Amino acid sequence: MTDSETLFSRDTLDEMRAAVHETVDRTPVTDIHTHVYAPAFGGLLLWGMDELLTYHYLIAEVIRASRIEPAAFFAQSKREQADFIWRTLFIERSPYSEACRGVLTVLDRLGLDVASRDLAAYRDYFARKSVEDYINTVFERTNLESVVMTNDPFDDAERPVWEAGAAMDKRFHAALRIDPILNDWTGACARLQGWGYNVDERLSGTALAEVRRFLTDWLQKTRALYMAVSLPQDFAYPENSARARLIDECIIPVAKEQHVPFAMMIGVKRAMNPALKLAGDGVAKSDAGAVERLCAAYPDAKFMVTMLARENQHELSIAARKFPNLFLFGCWWFLNVPSLIEEMTRMRFELLGTSVLPQHSDSRVLDQVLYKWSHSRAIIARVLADKYADLLRTGWTLKQSEIDRDVAGLLGGNFWDFLKQA
Repeated sequence: MTDSETLFSRDTLDEMRAAVHETVDRTPVTDIHTHVYAPAFGGLLLWGMDELLTYHYLIAEVIRASRIEPAAFFAQSKREQADFIWRTLFIERSPYSEACRGVLTVLDRLGLDVASRDLAAYRDYFARKSVEDYINTVFERTNLESVVMTNDPFDDAERPVWEAGAAMDKRFHAALRIDPILNDWTGACARLQGWGYNVDERLSGTALAEVRRFLTDWLQKTRALYMAVSLPQDFAYPENSARARLIDECIIPVAKEQHVPFAMMIGVKRAMNPALKLAGDGVAKSDAGAVERLCAAYPDAKFMVTMLARENQHELSIAARKFPNLFLFGCWWFLNVPSLIEEMTRMRFELLGTSVLPQHSDSRVLDQVLYKWSHSRAIIARVLADKYADLLRTGWTLKQSEIDRDVAGLLGGNFWDFLKQA
């Protein structure tokens, strides 16, 4: 500590709180799970006013509010859908849901006049932007250092970009998504056969070796930071299933050999209302014991986990206390609302200290990182300041450099450290 470094004590709680908020705001963030794409992927990178308004959160909300038939809504063009959502949720009602508020936060962060309610003017702003300029604007105004994409080699629109060896914006890292392999082995098997991998549905020894070869090929091709899968609410481990065999004999061995974590996002109830398409998925409580058993079975493997149901969060946090190879991250999907982010962040800080990553954006539209990080930074700062205040009231003192250290970890450093662990 230098002579000039600020030292906070029980007598300077207000000054400490201000310092924490300032530190959280100025510290660059690594967004470790998104669905945004680097510009090399062309139209897969979603951005702009109509993409913001037609995000599936808002689609579900507008169908509920208006009682429009889903088929009638989806029969409209994207621009017509956006007009309908704007009119129904923002003009005819007060837009205080988190999904609606998020759109307004984006506009405000971009310097647009939210009070004008001028949809045409907002569209014009985006129309005058190039994608390269807009990416720079978003990264700058979010104070975003880098993002991790979700990269699916089974996606016919995405795979050719990787195969062509397209140059990537270095701010966009890859994560290898393996959902088809673990959730639909029959379909994945046929695709792999078509690409020259000698696999079969019964998972012979040759097939398992070929799956391992496929995973290794794509980890190296994409330079992915981790392998990831979204799992249903009934995910179980161990069990007598193709999924369990593939985890045991393919995913874990490759993860260890390539020194990458296996990330599991657990608790999706797919197509709860199929008429809503992507907006029709739901949430259900899952078995956190499956995570515990995996971590115990493979103490030399690294697992990243987030679960979708609120009811799973306490049990999952306790599991993370017991297994150092388990890294908790973010408030996913339906948990990405302020009340639940705050509740989960407080619980994790109280149970796990500084060894978590409290948030990721899960953004599908580039613009969403503006609001998700703006809203989350405020919550993280408030919770962290409360925890520091508890410390200072005991007589502990806190240096500004210690705040800097902790915040850097919580906004990305803990993730990078976890990747480096043996």
